[in-house]
Amino acid sequence: MFKKEFEIRWSDVDANRHLANSAYTNFMSHTRMAFLIESGFGMKELAKYNIGPVVFYEHMFYFKEAFMGKPLTVTLEVSGLSEDGTFFMFDHNFYNHKGEHLAHCEMLGAWMDLKGRKLTDLPGDLLEIANAFPKAKHYKTLTKEDTRKHGKKPVNLN
Repeated sequence: MFKKEFEIRWSDVDANRHLANSAYTNFMSHTRMAFLIESGFGMKELAKYNIGPVVFYEHMFYFKEAFMGKPLTVTLEVSGLSEDGTFFMFDHNFYNHKGEHLAHCEMLGAWMDLKGRKLTDLPGDLLEIANAFPKAKHYKTLTKEDTRKHGKKPVNLN
């Protein structure tokens, strides 16, 4: 399990004086990138292959409030990866300074070719690294069907 510590700043709280929804998203994004960089997916490697991560969804579940001035721990577990590395799923959990579970998020994403603006599989050396990621107990091999399990499709205004 990967862990990242944060300080809740003034700019992270909302009108209710607790951690804002947008701050949870920012902390998860920061945690993911720290994990990826530490694992060998730094900017140099991503630029070499002209790829970047994209988020399909983040499903949040809130349990307890978090407040300014208290440390926060955000964890990441790899809960899914497709065979070719295109799709990945991360679970994030938030804990306060007492170790109390504040929130949980399931996040699904993919890798995108930044030139073609299409989803792409991971190059061999990065796929090898991804396959060695520490995995959650409930890890599963993802398929394209997993990206559509909620049945959501775009519907244009006109």
